[in-house]
Amino acid sequence: MTQNLAAYLDYNASAPLRTVAKDALLDALISTGNPSSIHSWGRGQRARLDKARARVKAALGAKSAHVIFTSGGTEANNLALRGPSCGPVFVGATSHASALMVPGITPIPVDGAGLLDLDALKSLLEQAPKDLPCLVSVSLANHETGVLQPFDGLTQIAKTYGALVHCDASQAVGRTLVSFDDLDVDLMTVSAPKVGGPPGVGALLTARTLRLEPLLWGGGQEFSWRSGTQNTPGIWSFAAALEACLQDDWTDAKRARDHLEARLINLGAESYGTGAARLPNTLCVRMPGVRAEDQVMAFDVEGFGVSAGAACSSGKVTASSVLMAMGHTDGAKESLRISLGPTPDPQALDAFYHAWQRLFERARSHTSHGKDSL
Repeated sequence: MTQNLAAYLDYNASAPLRTVAKDALLDALISTGNPSSIHSWGRGQRARLDKARARVKAALGAKSAHVIFTSGGTEANNLALRGPSCGPVFVGATSHASALMVPGITPIPVDGAGLLDLDALKSLLEQAPKDLPCLVSVSLANHETGVLQPFDGLTQIAKTYGALVHCDASQAVGRTLVSFDDLDVDLMTVSAPKVGGPPGVGALLTARTLRLEPLLWGGGQEFSWRSGTQNTPGIWSFAAALEACLQDDWTDAKRARDHLEARLINLGAESYGTGAARLPNTLCVRMPGVRAEDQVMAFDVEGFGVSAGAACSSGKVTASSVLMAMGHTDGAKESLRISLGPTPDPQALDAFYHAWQRLFERARSHTSHGKDSL
């Protein structure tokens, strides 16, 4: 089925598969062999896997890291938070559910713009037991608002208390500069579909001195930290997509995002994260009085793909935990995420603006007549 990608406004959920990634995937799919086998077919797959690992390290400025390939960002986050031998685990309150729902974590509060409360982080670290290092996990870029966290400050605080630092860079890679070595973190998550690679592939980067307890036991693949036959075609495609995404220019996306945001605010929308640095492509807006799930369905009928919250919740639309953590209780039930590609179509965004206007006016008309649904 041919789809209109100009009307696809959900890049933070999954970017379209890049041509170079598709070509790499097809090339690797027709190659036979298991990278754990010692015959020539297996050695060929091992060579491809090793080359992909080197390409990922180079693209992410990770000379000092191990790269552990996983089934995606969720698995990488779980391995990051459950694998190290550490004490209390503190997770940014606006992080992805794959970090926030790990048992036993303690959320780190954020302010109304979604920025981490560094004083609260200090207090948590000061009060924590000192027998094992704590672990601090924060998303570099928020998946709903696009807000960028001040990693220089938080890593400095964490290191002062001897804590390990995990950075979920899934949304940030390719849209802002990301270097594992420059961030000075111990662990970092990346995800293939966020950069135009195939679904079902991700990676956890770890400092070379760090040791992990595996989540999956078996044949000892991925340095014995992630057993199971590697998805070599997907990994090869991921490496190609990752290299390509670093060439993207997001100037047009930021200009288009800012223009659409201003127009929607003039209609009565509320926008979140505006008081902080954000990704250039992401807009989180509230349509007062209209439930998020109603908006998603209405825009789908109009031909636009947008999201309410993260896209990793089994198709459910619930109140945004991100906006709840930021203190925007009403907005958490009435907000959408609009996330653009590098070269958005101005005509498609203009059409979306008018669709938003029609829906909002219809909702206000229903409200004025005492109705509570569209």
